[in-house]
Order: sequence, then C-alpha cells, then structure tokens
Amino acid sequence: MAARSRATGLFRTVLSTCGAPGPGRAPARRGRCLSYQPARPSGTWSTELSRLSQRDLYQLSVRDPDRFWGSAAGSRLRWIEPFRRVRDCDLTSGRISWFLGGKLNVSVNCLDVHVEKHPDRVALIWERDEPGTEQKVTYRELLEMTCRLANVLKSHGIDKGDRVAIYMPVSPLAVAAMLACARIGAVHTVVFAGFSSEALAGRIQDAGCKAVITCNQGVRGGRVIELKATVDAAVRTCPTVQHVFVCQRTETPAAMGELDVALEEAMSSQPAVCPAEPLDSEDLLFLLYTSGSTGKPKGVVHTQAGYLLYASITHQYVFDYRDSDVFGCMADIGWITGHSYVVYGPLCNGATTVLFESTPVYPNPGRYWETVERLRISQFYGAPTALRLLLKYDESWVKKYDRSSLRTLGSVGEPINHEAWHWFHSVVGEGRCPLVDTWWQTETGGVCIAPRPADEGAPIIPAMAMRPFFGIQPVLMGEKGEPLSGNSVTGALCIGQPWPGMARSIYGDHQRFIDAYFKPYPGFYFSGDGAYRSQDGYYQITGRMDDVINVSGHRLGTAEIEDALDEHPAVPETAVIGIPHDIKGEVPFAFVVLKEDLSDDAVLQQLRELVATKIAKYAVPEHFLVVKRLPKTRSGKIMRRILRKVAMEMTEDLGDVSTLDDPSVVKEIMEAHEEYRKQREEEEKN
Repeated sequence: MAARSRATGLFRTVLSTCGAPGPGRAPARRGRCLSYQPARPSGTWSTELSRLSQRDLYQLSVRDPDRFWGSAAGSRLRWIEPFRRVRDCDLTSGRISWFLGGKLNVSVNCLDVHVEKHPDRVALIWERDEPGTEQKVTYRELLEMTCRLANVLKSHGIDKGDRVAIYMPVSPLAVAAMLACARIGAVHTVVFAGFSSEALAGRIQDAGCKAVITCNQGVRGGRVIELKATVDAAVRTCPTVQHVFVCQRTETPAAMGELDVALEEAMSSQPAVCPAEPLDSEDLLFLLYTSGSTGKPKGVVHTQAGYLLYASITHQYVFDYRDSDVFGCMADIGWITGHSYVVYGPLCNGATTVLFESTPVYPNPGRYWETVERLRISQFYGAPTALRLLLKYDESWVKKYDRSSLRTLGSVGEPINHEAWHWFHSVVGEGRCPLVDTWWQTETGGVCIAPRPADEGAPIIPAMAMRPFFGIQPVLMGEKGEPLSGNSVTGALCIGQPWPGMARSIYGDHQRFIDAYFKPYPGFYFSGDGAYRSQDGYYQITGRMDDVINVSGHRLGTAEIEDALDEHPAVPETAVIGIPHDIKGEVPFAFVVLKEDLSDDAVLQQLRELVATKIAKYAVPEHFLVVKRLPKTRSGKIMRRILRKVAMEMTEDLGDVSTLDDPSVVKEIMEAHEEYRKQREEEEKN
C-alpha cells in the first residue's frame, strides 16, 4: 500500500504555485543518424569567439585552452575579484589549479544573479513520490531558503572549510542545504539517503564532518525510509559531529537527542538574507565519495570556479538547453550526476530543474512518461539500467502519455546497449529527439564525451558517445603505454590535458589520487575505461579496463558481449565478467536475467549463436548462469566484483556489500551458482 505523506514545515510553506514553462521546440530530423541545429545562447563567449563554429571552438579549446576557458569564465560567471591566471597544471604530479587569484561564490552564481533578473522564475520542480503532487520553488524562494539555512549553520558554529554531511532525499531543502554550505564556504558531502549507517559513518569519519543535515524519514516508491534512525546509529561512532539538523519530510515526529536541532524551527527565526563568503577559485566546494578498487571509499575533491563553469557549460551545450526549458535529470543528488545536472549546472544557467523523488515504476511503469507529460519536460536524462528495466513492459506504458515537449534525450552512468538506445530513441522520443549517450565520471565533474555539441547536420550514431567536449583531448594508450595513432584502434582511455571540471584530489590522500589517475600513464589522466576510436574518429566506450577479457589473445570488452546478449528480446539485462581458464587464459562468464515463462535451454542456445554472430565464436561465454536479478548499488550500477567472486567460488570474502540496493540478492546468486556447479559435475560424470 502506498505510503501517504505530506510535506511539512519548510517542505510545505515555501513552495509556490507558479506555472511550468512552455512546451518543447520543433522536432529534429528522423533517421538512424540524427542531426540538429545547435543553440547559440547569448553571454557564453566574448564577441570574437561567438562567431566560431562548434568545430572551430573545439579546436581552439585544445590548441589555446587559456584563451578559450578564460573567455568562458569571464563571460559566464560573476566574480567578486577577477582571476589573474587561467591555469597552473601539471598532470604528472597531480597539480591542478584554475582561475588563480579569482574569488567568487557559487551560490551567488546559482541564485542571486537570477533573482536580480527573474525572481519569480521556477528554479525547482519537486516531483514528489506521489504523482500529481509536484511543488514548485522560484529563484527568490530558493535564495531565501538557502540564506535562512546558511544562517542556521553559522549560528551553530559552522565556518568556512568545515565539512557538513547531507543525508537527505531529493527535495528543495536538500538543494538549499548544498547551496547554504556553498554560501558560507563550508564543504558539503552528500551521502545517498539509502546507504547504511555503517557506510554513512565511514564517510563522516573520513571527512571529519562537524554536522549532519537529515530528515526524519524519506519516501520513495510508496515506502517510508527511516533516515534519522540511520543517522543516529552512524553518529555514535563519529566524534567530530557536533550537531544533527533534522527536517520533517513526513508528519511522523523524529526522536530528538542532545545533538539534534529541529531545522525548520531554527530557520524560521533566522533572517532571509545571508552575505555570501568570497571564496578562492580553488577552495573546496564539495567531497563526493565513490567506490575505490581497494574497497575503501575515496572522497573525490571538487573546487569552486572550475567545477561550476564546467557543469554550467556542459549542461547548456550537451543538452541544447534554452531559456524556458524544463530540464529533467532523474538522478539522485547523492551522485555526481545529481550534483552537476540536477543542481549546479542547471541553476548556474538559470534553468528550471526537476527533483525526482520516486522510482521509474511507481506507481506503475508509466511514471517517467506521465511526469514528462505533466511537467512538460524538455530534456530527459536517465540511466540505461532504468531504461532496461522499463523495456520489460509493454510500449503502451510510454505511448499513452504526451511526450511532445521532449527535445533532447540523454543517457548516463554506463554505456547504453543498442536495444535500449533504439527503444529510448524510437519509442520514447518518437524518432525525433536527438539522444546523447554521455561519458563522464565523478572525477571529471561533467560530461567529457558525447554526441553534442557539434555543427549543424552532424550525425548521432546509436550507442556511441562519439565526440570529445570542449577542452577534452582523448588519447588511447596501447599495451606498452604508447599513444595509439590513427583510427579503428582500441586502448586505455586517457585525457591529454587538464580541464576546469576535473577533480583536484582525494580528500586526505593526494598520493592515492596521483597513483590512481596519473601514475599509470605519466602526463595523462587515466580514466580506468577502455575505448574504441572508429574509422570516422568517434569514440565508443568499451567498459572498465578491469572488465576487459583476454581470450586466447583476443581482447574483449565485457560491455561488447553484454550489448550482444541484450539484443535478444527475452533478455532484459546481463552482466559478463572474466574468469581464469587453464588454456584460454580467461573466458567470459555471463549472468543472465530472463523474462518470465521462457525455456532457459532454448534461449541460452540462441544467446550463444547471437554472440558468435555479432562478435565471434571466441567471444561466446563459456558459462551462462540464469539469475532473477543482478547485484546493484543504489545508483543502479552492477557490482561485478561480487559476480566475479561468485563465479570463481571465492564467496568467503565478498568484501563490503553495504552499498547494494538489496544485499539479499547475493544469497540468491550464490544458490543459483551452487545448483549450476552441481549440474556441471553431474554432466561431467555422465
């Protein structure tokens, strides 16, 4: 039964009833390779640069980055003190500094500058868990909310440089918490409001957080999630925490302790004006923890000016954002996608941005598309894992809703397979919306490779990230560490020169930062991903380098095998890993989710034939294990590390599984594998 909840306190009182901005624009041309007419918003470049084509702008950005980024920063951002030097970077030592000498405030660029021009423009549309209960917040209201919250933090001793953990559901108050930290120079670290108390505590401890901002409860997919109780358990082992600020998402009262402060009550007594702290371009803006190969989460450091500029410019150019658009990124604010394309990028551009609190299938599989119709969303940015989930259902769940407002579609988080791409493009976008498959990482700050921007008439090739963004110089490295020249080559994806949005360090461990990203290929940023450069010079991501299998001397990206398997209509999702083989070196092991009421044997034989046809016989997985579901983090990423240990029968040490959406899936897969192992033993005996 659906959880009933009402917004309380500031969740209810500051929200306005302004109408949503207008409908989408004219459709793009139909066809396998799409083309489009890029927007040219004012105020992006100096007059001289504004005359250049997209191709010429890209060439300038890699040939003369100081001129390119200096012009962009001067035109797009409001500075308190101008910068004296565009950059001082050395990728070999991991030294990265941009816009030296400059001072600004991120919250001023996201709020005050727009309040001066259009205070009643809608900044946020909070798409709450229950459909049809959306609430809107104008730029003026968001600024007032941010200032009151900032004053609460200051009154409780939170100063410039202090770290503040935010453990909240997607909501206007969560956005205000991020911006309030930015306003006073505190450093926020947002933790997805679904992580366990242990995972939360680890992040609070590593960052040395002085305060936590949370809610009594969260509401998602008709379920109530206990947040305050999780925070209470976490802070017991976090001696640095002096205050826990608690707001009310539902009407259930929270149990308050000696560290706890009722946030809405405290905000109501604070003034709605808070002076913005002038901050150096390279002062810390936020930490965001991401999984590391060692198992210990690493706090990726992003700073002020470079990050904001890159989030802003990629939001505008990759997604063809224009004034009056409603930008719909479905990500949670606990991930980098939510930071860059729900909060900072859109708000810096004065956009109306959607905060999606629910799930793709609540209350039914039409939720995304009903939301598009009701909110008149212009750009829809979602994850392939959600699209593959929705692929299981009948197309009527999409087609019953009006999607004419959509102008651009985007995918994020992992390479999108062909079946999902074509469904997204043809069914959701009706064949008329350009689809941008974006490649980037927590560490890059924003989109690095995507089909856009490009000149008018430039093609978009299905399931391919294609073109480097301004300032991004991809380099593919060979097995001996040499840059690969020419096209039709595959190698380790590196970036040859710094860009403003890139991470600056790993919090408290700069050497780990150097070792992970700059030591493997000195003088280059190493992404950890592999890529293919096509005959036409476009880039396709082949998967993590540790997801590359070497079968009898043939290098295979697991994403390539998965893509082939996913084309079968009975297969909504797969995950392929490599395991050792005495003769071949490695062989692929495929974990396969099948649609219901299907014969495993018949489908698996068809899958073998499909891979042999699409790639080669040597690419056919040695093992197929049919499972009900795959182990995923709460952001939807498949934890292949766990699958590898199951396949190699090393389940006595699975490592940290706290980030899984449902840890019980591990037991299911282990039991399925045990049955598979016994079956193989019986077959070998006979």
